[in-house]
Amino acid sequence: MSEWVLLLGGSTGHGAATAKKLAQDGYGIIAFHFDRGEAKKIAEETIKEVNELSNGRCHYFNTNAASEQAIQTYLQQIKEITDGSKLKLLLHSIAFGTTTNFFGEKPVTLDTNTVGSSVAENTIRNSIIAVFISSFFVMLYIIYAFRNVEQAYLYAIAAIITLVHDVFVVMGLFILISLFVGSVVNSIFIVGILTVIGYSVNDTIVIFDRIRENLIINKSTEFINVVNMSVRESVTRSLGTSVTTSIVILSMLLFGGQSLRDFLIVLLLGVIIGTYSSIFVASNLLLTWRYGLRK
Repeated sequence: MSEWVLLLGGSTGHGAATAKKLAQDGYGIIAFHFDRGEAKKIAEETIKEVNELSNGRCHYFNTNAASEQAIQTYLQQIKEITDGSKLKLLLHSIAFGTTTNFFGEKPVTLDTNTVGSSVAENTIRNSIIAVFISSFFVMLYIIYAFRNVEQAYLYAIAAIITLVHDVFVVMGLFILISLFVGSVVNSIFIVGILTVIGYSVNDTIVIFDRIRENLIINKSTEFINVVNMSVRESVTRSLGTSVTTSIVILSMLLFGGQSLRDFLIVLLLGVIIGTYSSIFVASNLLLTWRYGLRK
């Protein structure tokens, strides 16, 4: 096949995946991209792979294709590359668009949910806003629900600190695991982190609620003894819930599809870390604020 395609935005995301697929199908690839810094390194890897797939029929130009000067400069080069023949396909800005059914015989279909730089920026920003808003309302709820105990706001602060602890530990462990299993930060990963946040708050409130009940019942008992008693009463339930949930997640991880792998890894880490933190972190934060570090 001697036909050529022109891609604008062909170094990352959908553009890179499309270039690879078309190169595999025998098309020559002419692509424009505008990458700097770390993105340029990723682009270089893409170009190398596309060049191999197309048997050397690959031409990438790292310039702003929207520039009129660039168009005039490279149009002649494109004519020379294609020997004046018409392009089979022209795709514009596909790194941010859809890539289904481009042309008749072999429609290009992609299975990719990796978060690109622009999409990631919006998604991360919206996720952070959502977490802050939800955390604020969680704090209000805890303060209201624990209004009958002394310093109810401390329970709310402890729950949020525990939540942050869980998220950072899970993210750190996920990054370590990704070095061995090839996981990536994508939309599924973000959904998993948000799920972990919900699980963490739920598990912590279960412990705090038992502390609240015991404080009301045992008003004359010292606070540290009430906390210890409450943790002992709740630990069986927390561990039981976590073990059964982990078994289900592990089963899905071992026998389920590849598309859910990253989500299940994050969820499994979240269940384990959430159980640990609700027992050993959240309750100890309350004790630290009450007694300091001396006990």
